Amino acid sequence: MSFQTMGKFLIFTGLIIVIFGVILMFAPKIPYLGKLPGDIIIRRKTFTFYFPLVTCLLISIVLTILLNLIFRK
Repeated sequence: MSFQTMGKFLIFTGLIIVIFGVILMFAPKIPYLGKLPGDIIIRRKTFTFYFPLVTCLLISIVLTILLNLIFRK
């Protein structure tokens, strides 16, 4: 791997980390993220299981569309 390729990879990885950080900063302000119908929540006396199934599917669809638009040749 050449230094130029490695540099591009590090810049791309850094940008992804920054974008993910910004999303995490503003995620609490998005009212329905993580509370959609279809997200699984099981509460017991001393145990809570939470699996955001529909939220994961929605994020996956949005990211797939965005990445296809960005990397389309």
